[in-house]
Amino acid sequence: MLTDPATKARIEARVNEGLRGHWYPVAKSVQISASRPYGTKVLGEKIVLWRDRSGKIRCIEDYCPHRGAPLSYGEVHDGNIGCRYHGVIVDGTGTVQRVPAMPDCAMEGRKALRDFVVQEAHDAVFVYIPSVDRPEPPELPLPKELSDPEWTGFLCTSVWDVNYRYALDNLADPMHGCYLHAESFTLAFGSKQDLLELDRRDDGFRVSRVGQTGENFDWSEFVVAESGMFCFLDIPYPPSAGPGGNMRILGYVCPIDETHCKVFFWRMRKVDGVARQSWRFLYRTMLEERHWAVLEQDRVMLEGMPDDARKREMLYQHDIGVAHLRRALNSAAKAQIAAEDSAA
Repeated sequence: MLTDPATKARIEARVNEGLRGHWYPVAKSVQISASRPYGTKVLGEKIVLWRDRSGKIRCIEDYCPHRGAPLSYGEVHDGNIGCRYHGVIVDGTGTVQRVPAMPDCAMEGRKALRDFVVQEAHDAVFVYIPSVDRPEPPELPLPKELSDPEWTGFLCTSVWDVNYRYALDNLADPMHGCYLHAESFTLAFGSKQDLLELDRRDDGFRVSRVGQTGENFDWSEFVVAESGMFCFLDIPYPPSAGPGGNMRILGYVCPIDETHCKVFFWRMRKVDGVARQSWRFLYRTMLEERHWAVLEQDRVMLEGMPDDARKREMLYQHDIGVAHLRRALNSAAKAQIAAEDSAA
């Protein structure tokens, strides 16, 4: 069994950087254009995205094969990307198309960079990061609400200066709502004492408060697929927030590197007709700012925690969701490492 100290350290390192063989959201669709490249990082790897002449999003390593300059600093030329440093032009497969400074250069025609599979879905751009055991992308796991016409909502994103695991732990912890967000518009109600229960599902798990429902951030559910993970939860809305019942949050977390992540939250409501337009207007004019204030409370709290907080923490009953989530990540990382060792 893979239980020796060296392997345990590898598993911890793999979980800390992020699992491969997963789809990750990296940007909003509107951020990727045919005129300016977009650079970012996923699992510590620098990538660059842009749209080709057909509007299709391309994604390759953010690295010029000439001398390593960031291609994201360059420009899009006729659907390809040109390096700002010496003008080397690379296409969406990572193949050098032209070296303007030296025609017929030996670099031309060589595939020099890795390319990544991209999928646009519901205002977001997802990139597949392959693994040894899953080199080809499986189906992108998406919440059903995003394709259900009865639901409408808005996508918000934010970069947090914290490891992605802290953001996931926060989402698996319903009890923090009545404390950290006690003065917020939507989460100022409910009891500050309770127990939590864990319900294992075929596709993930649900953690919920035992003593109350519909008063606060009372539950969250994680869908844990082989090719990615997302969660959802409900935030009770007072009548003054307009029609449509509770607000549903659909959440993904993208590991940027070991000390940064990017969160993606769709804020959804089940409402149609004139009521839908009324709520969308109300959200943009009044509610969005309040929701950002709540999200900022999470960000500030998590960024204030030390990077190695897990080494000294003392968990208790309310952390059953956090513990279960960590076991799932460790199990997936262990399987990936075993596959890599077998292939080697």
